[in-house]
Amino acid sequence: MTMTVEFWFLIGAALVFWMQAGFAMVEAGFTRAKNAGNIIMKNLMDFCIGTVVFALLGYTIMMGEDTLFGLIGIPNMDLFGHFKEFIASPGNGDFTAASTFVFNLVFCATTATIVSGAMAERTKFSAYCIYSGVISLFIYPIEAHWIWGGGWLSQLGFHDYAGSCAIHMVGGIAALIGAAVLGPRLGKYERDENGKVVKVNAFPGHNIVIGALGVFILWLGWYGFNGAAATTVSELASIFLTTTIAPAVATCVTMAFTWIKNGKPDVSMCLNASLAGLVGITAGCDALDAIGATVVGVVSGILVVVVVEVLDMKLHIDDPVGAVGVHMANGIWGTIAVGLLANPDAPAGLNGLFYTGDFKQLGLQFLGFGSVAIYAAIMMILTFVIIKKTVGLRASAEDEIMGLDITEHGLPSAYAGFAAAAEDYSVYGEDVAVVAGETPVAEAVEVRSVPSFDNGEQRFTKIEIICKEARFEKLKRAMAQLGITGMTVTHVMGYGSQKGKPEYYRGVLVDTNLLPKIQVEMVVSAIPVRDVIEAAKRALYTGHIGDGKIFVYNVDNVVKVRTGEEGYDALQDVE
Repeated sequence: MTMTVEFWFLIGAALVFWMQAGFAMVEAGFTRAKNAGNIIMKNLMDFCIGTVVFALLGYTIMMGEDTLFGLIGIPNMDLFGHFKEFIASPGNGDFTAASTFVFNLVFCATTATIVSGAMAERTKFSAYCIYSGVISLFIYPIEAHWIWGGGWLSQLGFHDYAGSCAIHMVGGIAALIGAAVLGPRLGKYERDENGKVVKVNAFPGHNIVIGALGVFILWLGWYGFNGAAATTVSELASIFLTTTIAPAVATCVTMAFTWIKNGKPDVSMCLNASLAGLVGITAGCDALDAIGATVVGVVSGILVVVVVEVLDMKLHIDDPVGAVGVHMANGIWGTIAVGLLANPDAPAGLNGLFYTGDFKQLGLQFLGFGSVAIYAAIMMILTFVIIKKTVGLRASAEDEIMGLDITEHGLPSAYAGFAAAAEDYSVYGEDVAVVAGETPVAEAVEVRSVPSFDNGEQRFTKIEIICKEARFEKLKRAMAQLGITGMTVTHVMGYGSQKGKPEYYRGVLVDTNLLPKIQVEMVVSAIPVRDVIEAAKRALYTGHIGDGKIFVYNVDNVVKVRTGEEGYDALQDVE
């Protein structure tokens, strides 16, 4: 093996490490802002805790000399006790042990971090750290030994080139079990007196832009994820080709599917679809051709939507980021697809059923995914149940409502200096106070007068206007023509009786309780109040519900802070 090939192997490992940033951005963007810091911390510690336990024991369990009929590697401490020999000794194939360690470490961290999104916003940080250590120490190393460490599945001929089964399916199974044992976020499902779910609430992610950035980071990293182990240029090129086609096709299919189904293409689902296509092609990226990659993409694009929506709306398992639909469902599909779609002319040279009529590889793929799934499910059930019964798995209701940033980490906000959108606390139940205005802001324009304060001198009037964002520029021009030189403008959220148009988030109907509005405040004296009102009405009127309201208040006095001027003089900007 030349130094150039091993150098690419390590570059690929670095790309896989960079995927940790992608997972962090996807999870943070798809959840609420009050938990963003907690999510970043979890994704950071996945890798750091995983490195410690994988170095201590996990790596040698995975890649050590095989024992017990191909079930586990023999543990040793060569990394610490015989470092010189370790870095020069053979690892995986012709790669050195040092390179193999780094490569498998970043894969191990990926497996652990998949579950974070499904358990987001309500998991105790201490419990999550324990889970992360367990999967990196025991679960991933053993099943990965079966597949890549010379274990019994690799001896039989099971094929999982880059981890649809070993990484994504296992992480997805852990995500499903974790979300089920943990329970849904408060207010996600509304139940009747018999406990039956009568309504599913949508909790839109606070920053889809960050989520999209995460997807692009993951897609870039996936070229290392799938291609790092390639030993020839032609093999690498074939892997890059299938790794590009499958997610692109999946995203197009999901766009069309959600467009037809919901009336509009779903942004977050399309982001999930890109990842679903990448997961689906991972096992067979070296074994499929362009047609096979296209088929994988088509199925992945539909499968991710169906699984995400069934899980949420039928099974009522709360998975905020779609980890189960992306990783578990498409990890299984990608593993089976090798047995169906492998082209003998591809670099792997496997005989897929559709090309050769040979059932052998398909049978091996079913055996592999089934055995790994059973092992992972048993271990994860035990892990989460033990954590739940001992240190506790779920954060308290109070902590969840406040957000895990402040309660788990003492972080008031991950976005210091930025105002977060108001949260609808009514979904949590009757114990949480809800503040509501006495007058809807989205009905016909009207004037409301409050009690006056008469100081016997010049009269000042405050005019407050609530209007649509789209009409603000016209309102501003109308006020300028009247001679109004100062106003305060604020972006606010509100709603009237119409509550906005029906919209869908990840297939769930969104209750649009808050709509974006503009609030304009000004104080006038010399300009007649009626002129301001009429000009505002002309500027804002469209004839539709939601044009806005104008409120008129009598003001007792006005003081200019810089000069100390009061009354009429304080309103004049003559400098």
